[in-house]
Amino acid sequence: MSWRDESDAVMWRADETDLLPGEPVKPGGVLTEDPGLSNEWWAGLNGSLDALAAARTTRVATPDTVMVTQAHVDEVIRSAFPDVPETAVERWVPAHADLSWANVTGPEFCLFDWEDWGMAPRGLDSASLWAQSLGVPALADRVLRERAGDLSSRDGKVMMLFACAKIAGPYAHPEDPRLAPARAAAERLVEELQAG
Repeated sequence: MSWRDESDAVMWRADETDLLPGEPVKPGGVLTEDPGLSNEWWAGLNGSLDALAAARTTRVATPDTVMVTQAHVDEVIRSAFPDVPETAVERWVPAHADLSWANVTGPEFCLFDWEDWGMAPRGLDSASLWAQSLGVPALADRVLRERAGDLSSRDGKVMMLFACAKIAGPYAHPEDPRLAPARAAAERLVEELQAG
């Protein structure tokens, strides 16, 4: 719940929380080993993301404390891949907007850390988790299979390119194990988007 103070220029917020059912899959840093998640875990992820995308809200997602807009998507992508074709997003849906291995628990599935949720391009959450998995190719492939409905769409491909740009952009770390796979994926995605 959030509200604006009528007497001051202050925004107040109250969050109800509960104890998590387990530890984050990867509390910090880059995931470099397959966490060995069960089929039940993947079913929980899919059910949660699908239910969220079907919800309604007027909130706008704010990953990295930046409001997700078409202009922001274009700016991030072009900062890493200046020759990319049209990156217009057609479908906007509610998203967690900070989906990473640090914000899900295992072995029991739970998605937490919701302060950034709101309307975002379709596929943002799926693309974010996929990109966070690029250091473990089999896991990245699993995310692609599990979230194929989002990621095979044009908007999903734009979001995958957006996620690659965050890894391979101006602040890329040369030792990041996701860097080479992100660049290779971005090259393929640009070709697919150009082909229409």
